[in-house]
Amino acid sequence: MYTLPNKLKVFALVFMVLGAVGIVAGFLSAPKTTEDVAAMMADAHHGDGHGDAEAHHGDGHGEVEATHHSGESHHGTESHAASEDHHGEEMTHEHAQADPHQEHLEHVMHQLQNRPWSALYIASFFFFMIALGALAFYAIQYAAQAGWSPILFRVMEGITGYLPVASVLVFVLLLASAFHFNHIFHWMDPELVNPESAHYDKIIAGKSGYLNVPFFLIRALFFLLGWNAYRWLSRKYSLADDTAEDQSFFKKNFKLSAGFLVFFIVTESIMSWDWIMSFDPHWFSTLFGWYVFAGMMVCAITVIALVTIYLKSQGYMEEVNDSHIHDLAKFMFGFSIFWTYLWFSQFMLIWYADIPEEVTYFVTRIEQYKLPFFGMIAMNFVFPLLLLMNSDYKRVNWFVVMAGIVILAGHYLDVFNMVMPATVGESWTIGVPELGALMFFFGLFIYVVFTTLTKAPLVPKNNPFIKESKHFHY
Repeated sequence: MYTLPNKLKVFALVFMVLGAVGIVAGFLSAPKTTEDVAAMMADAHHGDGHGDAEAHHGDGHGEVEATHHSGESHHGTESHAASEDHHGEEMTHEHAQADPHQEHLEHVMHQLQNRPWSALYIASFFFFMIALGALAFYAIQYAAQAGWSPILFRVMEGITGYLPVASVLVFVLLLASAFHFNHIFHWMDPELVNPESAHYDKIIAGKSGYLNVPFFLIRALFFLLGWNAYRWLSRKYSLADDTAEDQSFFKKNFKLSAGFLVFFIVTESIMSWDWIMSFDPHWFSTLFGWYVFAGMMVCAITVIALVTIYLKSQGYMEEVNDSHIHDLAKFMFGFSIFWTYLWFSQFMLIWYADIPEEVTYFVTRIEQYKLPFFGMIAMNFVFPLLLLMNSDYKRVNWFVVMAGIVILAGHYLDVFNMVMPATVGESWTIGVPELGALMFFFGLFIYVVFTTLTKAPLVPKNNPFIKESKHFHY
């Protein structure tokens, strides 16, 4: 049985505490008034002499926001704040609203108020999708009756142990948006679907039969309950299989996993539309569900490899050999290439067609998010290609760990690129709120996963393929 080391527990708790401090600091530092924004912009401008240039990289919240409003109209960058200023409030606030500078300050204020919420959402979703991806990979192994992987099943179950915690946290964040504690989901503004409102949005109103808060929350709850129900049952059957005298529990898990995969591939696609793509309610991509799935799977498999290598380094799971690590690294490489294929397919078709309603999504990211946008592509494609193409390198643990860290950082940036342009626009940076949220959820993930690993033997005992898995060599 695995025992959670005190050092690892302290490590996780320290990250959680420091992360919580960063999250609180992020919310406290968000501006409350336009005067606060003006002061922040003045400090940023006087703090370095390259205010306008660096604002493109998010280091300042300078004058750049005023230069790209055409792109923001297609996004949920709290653009309703900007559109409010353009749709008829001149009659009641003539002098204030007629001042472009005041309008700009209000727009930036809404963006900066969204920033800590967005940082929290990105980190929460990132670790949630690792747990969900591990669950899907686990189900694939069961349904395929794979012979190489049963020795890794308890590692996968440990990672999926984070899913119930992550599900609660994600749903709480969705509720916070639904009850207007934040405005990161632009389409939730009721004024946008009110024909009598000056802020009426015909496109969003046309989607209101699907994009409405009650149906949105019902779908989210249905997905989370379905995923967690499979996780609970499969774990129950897996543990029962250790002491079973026949293969009945294995067969139950096989049938359950096959059925779950059908449920998963449909619900995962809808989840990606709801929880990520709807940040940009004017934009859509028919590839988006697969795109999120590819990122989810490569992150999950990477974490499975990293946890396995760590446990082996601590003297556990002695039967795990270089061939197991090699296969995990092959999946890391394969899904990285698959992710790149989907990314390029989506980008190339939209960019080449150059339809304004579609291409705005990428124009905004290329113009305002150059570093994370192109950095993400390098980290998610170029690095895995160079590091993991050679078969021999896939058997070197430290090499797999190095590649895994780059891949995880790259896919965090991928989620960052999917969310931030639509919620904070050009007022982005990677600072205290982002790092605080990332540290908190990282610490929580480590604590929950490794605590789950202590609840059962690290190697299944009665799986019909366990002997094949233990002696897996090629």
